[in-house]
Amino acid sequence: MENIGKKFLPIGTVVMLKGGTKRVMITGFCAIAGRDRSKMWDYSGCMYPEGFMSSTQTCLFNHEQIENIYHMGLADDEEEKKFKKNLDDLIKKSNEIIEENKDNK
Repeated sequence: MENIGKKFLPIGTVVMLKGGTKRVMITGFCAIAGRDRSKMWDYSGCMYPEGFMSSTQTCLFNHEQIENIYHMGLADDEEEKKFKKNLDDLIKKSNEIIEENKDNK
């Protein structure tokens, strides 16, 4: 998860995942699924154009799984710049916690 400013696409970006048949809209970053705290996904998303319908339909995926970008979300505003700067720190701390959890298993 390096190069965070360039790697992470903005919220609202609509993508197609490799092997996918339905577009996905990015709704969040750094998601951890369920009780397994050993894996952090780059993105969370929902089906497009339906939007969020339930937590059981949330899609978790990594940047390298994106095949095509159909629409870029809002980028380069001050809130997004500050958020991405803080996100880098969060990822570093989260990766440390994940490694600790792996060692404690």
